[in-house]
Amino acid sequence: MKKVLIITYYWIPSGGAGVQRWVKFTKYLGDFGYEPIIYTPENPEYPSIDHSFEKDIPSDIQVIKSTIWEPYNFYRKLTGKKNQSINAGFISENQKQNWKDKLSIWIRGNFLIPDPRRFWIKPSVKFLINYLIKNPVDAVITTGPPHSMHCIGYGLKKKFPELIWIADFRDPWTNIDFYKNLNLSYISDKIHHIMENKIIRNTDCVVVVSKGMKEEYELSKPKKIQVISNGYDTSDVLLRPLKLDKKFSISHIGTLNAARNPKTLWKVLSEICNENPEFKSDLIIQLIGKTDYSVIEEIKNLNLINNLLKIDYLSHNEAVTKQQTSQILLLLINQSANAKGILTGKFYEYLAAKRPILAIGPTDGDVAAILAETGAGKMVDFFNEERTKNEILNYYNSFKNNTLTIQSESFERFSRKYLTGELSKLLDTLCKKS
Repeated sequence: MKKVLIITYYWIPSGGAGVQRWVKFTKYLGDFGYEPIIYTPENPEYPSIDHSFEKDIPSDIQVIKSTIWEPYNFYRKLTGKKNQSINAGFISENQKQNWKDKLSIWIRGNFLIPDPRRFWIKPSVKFLINYLIKNPVDAVITTGPPHSMHCIGYGLKKKFPELIWIADFRDPWTNIDFYKNLNLSYISDKIHHIMENKIIRNTDCVVVVSKGMKEEYELSKPKKIQVISNGYDTSDVLLRPLKLDKKFSISHIGTLNAARNPKTLWKVLSEICNENPEFKSDLIIQLIGKTDYSVIEEIKNLNLINNLLKIDYLSHNEAVTKQQTSQILLLLINQSANAKGILTGKFYEYLAAKRPILAIGPTDGDVAAILAETGAGKMVDFFNEERTKNEILNYYNSFKNNTLTIQSESFERFSRKYLTGELSKLLDTLCKKS
């Protein structure tokens, strides 16, 4: 069996989207002739903890760890948030950013390049060089963000030029939605782009999660690039039939930052509530996961707070149950330059839940294309109030008539096992050339 070293910051018991992709690949790689070996920090800063993924990992998987130093204690002292976990994507759950928050973001963007895990790069390269001399592998895979993981891969590639190295980008680097919020100097911005291009041009293959990302990264002329999307695990979603919510529930499951705040949707829901008391009585907005302060404020200002059910965090198993019992699943695309190519990991679990999806984002993007192909839901533009209102009322009328169902199809290619097969084919191709 061939061996592949996977370098990832997020690993069990981390919760959230960052851990799922490679937990699921690891679960199935052995079925395709590859033994995964995980390299991850001994003492990471995870925004949430979720032990439900432990069931996915074979007991004999080798996990090697080393200590990481991260500057978050300094951040907590600076901001006064001594006991708070660190949220990704600049989410502020309790208050607007003050000058201390803005200063910490400026320091992060201009001095912690590419990210706060940069202090793990050199120690990890040294540690893994010694490990690989004694324990050769057939390939190395780095997955980011955090993109410091790719810098570790670059260091190993310099030492072992013949070693196959795949750089997996779950999200973009300089084109991610919050990049503009880093308040970068001209020089810092240049450094980010130089580092990103260095990774893209030196890895044997760039793996991305959407066609839009592929088009973006092709401009940097990688040796090889391939789309391997996120997906759903059949063992998670093929469960007993569940009773649907009695209320007209519109559920967003996952992180909801300011860039995804659907102001048009909240406005339309408020209008319908004012026009139709029965709708207001039936409506429940479920926000499950880390949610930015600005989203809650918008909901309050539009008199929807009594229709809101806010749940900070659920385990993955509980989140999947919520997906399957909700009347409507809300998918929000970041209002950013790369919006067309964004395909969030939860989108595929939404598909597998077989509940109607209301997506808000670019109507000519990757999500819109898959929704049209599978018949799993509707995509409306960020600012199209009339279309948003019409789709909500159509869904609501079906709900009142007990006919709110969908007959989605053609999404089996997004199963985690199928996608792991695609990854193994890529590894086969690259390893044959080496």
